[in-house]
Amino acid sequence: MNFYLQQFADLEITVKNTHQLWVTLNNPDQMNAITTNMINSLTEVLTHADFDKNIRVVVLTGKGKNFCAGGDIKAMEEKSGMFAGESNELMARYQHGIQRIPQCIENLSVPVIAMVNGAAVGAGCDLSMMCDLRVGNSKTKFAETFTRMGLVPGDGGTFFLQRVVGYAKAMQMFLTSKSIEGSDALAFGLLNFLFEDSSMELETEKLAETIASLAPVAQRLTKKAMKVSYMHDLQTSLDMLASFQGISQRTSDHFEAINSFKEKRSPNFLGE
Repeated sequence: MNFYLQQFADLEITVKNTHQLWVTLNNPDQMNAITTNMINSLTEVLTHADFDKNIRVVVLTGKGKNFCAGGDIKAMEEKSGMFAGESNELMARYQHGIQRIPQCIENLSVPVIAMVNGAAVGAGCDLSMMCDLRVGNSKTKFAETFTRMGLVPGDGGTFFLQRVVGYAKAMQMFLTSKSIEGSDALAFGLLNFLFEDSSMELETEKLAETIASLAPVAQRLTKKAMKVSYMHDLQTSLDMLASFQGISQRTSDHFEAINSFKEKRSPNFLGE
């Protein structure tokens, strides 16, 4: 059975144009708040996709009018589910629960686009920041509302947000809890692309196809190189890039790129 035809709790999965995996958070009655089932499903699907040669790009979005509202406030109030127990138990629940998402996404080689189709609040905002690119429209809204709820971003938000918008802007978002929407989100650096409301899905699909059309091995190695280079010194980066170039320069895709350039045609990359 095709892996992606299975039913995944609190997720919808669609493969488009052979190489695009669309992953939709499916808990619309709670604005796609993150559940334990969603954590399990999301990490399983993304891990599988990273080993799937046919998947060249992942698009992550939310069902209905919102991307993700973060934590389930009702469960917080009731101290149930992932919010059960006292301090030590809660710490363990975070480490073995929602923190599996940033660990999973940070280790992915396949590029990930967040199509932020509405509110991305708290852990939902952080989830979008874990992705490589973010696209939105006039209805897109980002907010880091943890301190408003008397909480801290336990899912890794302080790590990811400042790497997207910079330290000062990230601090502003965390300390004010104010939302940033639409064109303001683009200007702030939270979005890479701002599309018209009616065409966002189509434009996102086109963007995903652009990424999927390029040499897959080189794309994945370049993504890895970007992440390592951000965290380490120049020599570490140069050594890694020499190794990655040694790999990519002997792929069949590299020679297909050369031949297609000489023949003035579009390349047909196979990921080999």
